[in-house]
Amino acid sequence: MSKTGNAASATAAHVYNHCLCLAAQRAARALARRFDEALAPLGLTSGQFSLLTSLDRPAPSSIGFVAALLAMDRTTLTANLKPLERQGLVTIGIDPADRRGRLLTLTKEGRRLQKAAVPIWKRTHAEIDARLASVDLAALCGGLRQLAGGR
Repeated sequence: MSKTGNAASATAAHVYNHCLCLAAQRAARALARRFDEALAPLGLTSGQFSLLTSLDRPAPSSIGFVAALLAMDRTTLTANLKPLERQGLVTIGIDPADRRGRLLTLTKEGRRLQKAAVPIWKRTHAEIDARLASVDLAALCGGLRQLAGGR
């Protein structure tokens, strides 16, 4: 093996073993896959569940608020809202205080589906928590929230 091959291999190993970004991306994909599989019988993805849950509030939320809450840019959020709106799970209305703004509301059907998904989410989360019994989950979640912007 050439020296270049060894150097690349050593660099790749170092990145794999030390890169927080790579570790977070791999964990996020694995977690999303696990929750996607669990929520599939309801026709939801993990991202859709998170979005519906973020709208489970007594008053409509602005796109900016939800985007910040989910650490997502507004364009991506809007794209993710479209299928939920088509399915009648979310309404996107005009903000009466600022007609340029949009307010997001969970519909009755959206609220029903989100509530039906919560026991699945809890069960799946408990399985994951059990696998991470030796990890301080409160500290891990707190650190991840801090990295995401503090929410």
